[in-house]
Amino acid sequence: MMKLFRPDSFRPHLLLALGFLLVGIVLVNLVIFDKTASPAHFSTPDIRQEESLPGGSSSIPYPAIASLEIPSPELTDSAKSLFYAGKALAHQPWVKAPTATTARDGLGPLYNARSCLGCHVKGAKGIVPDDPNKPFTNGFVRLSIPGYDPVLGVIPEPTYGDQLQTESTSLANQLGLALTQTGDGEVKPEAKVFLQWQSYIQIYPDGSAVELRQPKIDIRDLGYGPFHDVTLFSLRNAPAIHGMGLIEAIPQSEIDALADPDDSNNDGISGRVNLVWSPYKDKLIPGRFGHKASKAEITTVVAAAFANDIGISNPIFPQQPCTSKQAACLNSITGNDDLGYEIPQDLLELVINFTRNISVPKQRSFPPKGRTAFYQSGCQQCHQPQFRTGKNQSFAHLNDQLIWPYSDFLLHDMGDQLTDGRPDFDASRNEWRTPPLWGLGLNKQINGALNLLHDGRARSVEEAILWHGGEATTARTKFMQLAAEERQQLVQFVEAL
Repeated sequence: MMKLFRPDSFRPHLLLALGFLLVGIVLVNLVIFDKTASPAHFSTPDIRQEESLPGGSSSIPYPAIASLEIPSPELTDSAKSLFYAGKALAHQPWVKAPTATTARDGLGPLYNARSCLGCHVKGAKGIVPDDPNKPFTNGFVRLSIPGYDPVLGVIPEPTYGDQLQTESTSLANQLGLALTQTGDGEVKPEAKVFLQWQSYIQIYPDGSAVELRQPKIDIRDLGYGPFHDVTLFSLRNAPAIHGMGLIEAIPQSEIDALADPDDSNNDGISGRVNLVWSPYKDKLIPGRFGHKASKAEITTVVAAAFANDIGISNPIFPQQPCTSKQAACLNSITGNDDLGYEIPQDLLELVINFTRNISVPKQRSFPPKGRTAFYQSGCQQCHQPQFRTGKNQSFAHLNDQLIWPYSDFLLHDMGDQLTDGRPDFDASRNEWRTPPLWGLGLNKQINGALNLLHDGRARSVEEAILWHGGEATTARTKFMQLAAEERQQLVQFVEAL
């Protein structure tokens, strides 16, 4: 069994202020309360009418059909037609080359999903299996070995690369047969991924308890031999994709103004910008997309997903997802056109602009006390409520919009309990980008679960908060010290954003 990381147990602590001793029991974890600190007092701003429209003019009422892939209402008729063309391409399943259907052949030969939205379920987060014998298919495992590459951000694992592809175009794999039944010359899947869950009980100061769970990666049926002996693994669940155009439209100066890498104001929060390689601009620029802010623009996000997740070569990433040790993969027939791409620039742009122009759901109703608890707990220190977009976007509805994503898009140290032990460009092993919260609660209606945090471990907002550590320790502690009703109200507020 391959482990994501060796979990450190939560150590039981004497809660002096409450005057009783909590003794450790099997699979019981207790959060450390730092009573020596003096948490800052945070004021709660007055509610503004604009908050109900988190995407500005791109906000829409949540549709009757559960989905997070609805176009901005501000798109022109012609732009909306192109949006739906891009949506169709994002949904279409790609097939093995060669076929008569040249517009969508070239799948793999190694891949994780047949389509863009095969992982982003209806535009929402991926689904994480609870069953330890059900394969994990809505995300993937990142791989690397220690070291740094300025273009890739990591040193890929020599045999399997920087992403484990769990599917292949071999007949045996398509029929669900064993790896050993793969025919000569056919491409084997790299492995199959399963999740083993370890549970813990988290006890609040008021004596109530909640179960937390943590995944261990269980990698089976390695197709190309053992991993390098110092391989680093990181489990990633597919994120939601709505509002990305608005996020891209935020001026970098607005994000930079929130960064405080040396914690110069001594508030315990030290957000950092991740500098990442842009193949589109051919230089290092600030990242803002991805779990570790390892992508800088939507163009790169979409093109990289085509190349690595589906195995579709394109003008930005023209190579197949094969390493030098995978001869059958390298020798496979491609679906490349005369320019050497399986998806040409014009079709790639359709999917990019589909992604760029997805609307943001309007805020739903919530208890006002939940909003107060959110601010007074200090959640807004990283989950920055609002930004204003720039004025030079190619789509008018993205210009000069007051938006409410509830993220600073910076890296923060989230503590050892959330570490994946794997750096990515400037992001350290413990650092993660603050995820936006808008539309978060709708994942339950769309795919039946929230699956929050980078690996989908948290089944609720409450669980996600309880996993916060590092820079978020004070906010988590203040949340735990709230009365049970106040905690529930804060959760309801977050789910309504």
